[in-house]
Amino acid sequence: MKRTLVFFAVVLLAMQATHTHAQQKLFEVLPDSAEKKLLMGIVALQDIKGDTCFAWYPAALKYYKPNAALVKAFKEKAGQFSLLIFTGTWCHDSQQITPKYFACLEAAGIPETAYTIVATDRHKTTIAHLHSVFQVVNVPTIIVLKNGKEVGRIEEYGKTGLPDQELAGLMQSL
Repeated sequence: MKRTLVFFAVVLLAMQATHTHAQQKLFEVLPDSAEKKLLMGIVALQDIKGDTCFAWYPAALKYYKPNAALVKAFKEKAGQFSLLIFTGTWCHDSQQITPKYFACLEAAGIPETAYTIVATDRHKTTIAHLHSVFQVVNVPTIIVLKNGKEVGRIEEYGKTGLPDQELAGLMQSL
């Protein structure tokens, strides 16, 4: 199982590293009656930030200042980790939490090649059954990898309700 996880992590990160907007998209837009659209697959941050259908993205950051401890941890550990971020563009928890992770990554100067965003459908399923491979049952879930191996994860609001602080602690433990 560990070899399978490592293999998929490497494949996902390689796909993310080579993904540009000029290339074929690795996601699909699904029709959704409750929202204007929802994404499923491997997405780039710009696919979310640049789409007016996802007005929740800037709204989540309106009064947010990037968590200093998390930004510091990202800077100190740059190049030593990769992230898998499972999210749902339809999910209110994802809409509140994931923009804050991205703001901290951007503030730390972490390139998009260091993380892969995997968008799920409303059943929390993904392309290639990645949700099963990585045992993701809740979104958002952020998985921290070091040398292709999972070292920890934060699901939804975490254990304390302060996911960015929990992630900072996890990053410091690398």
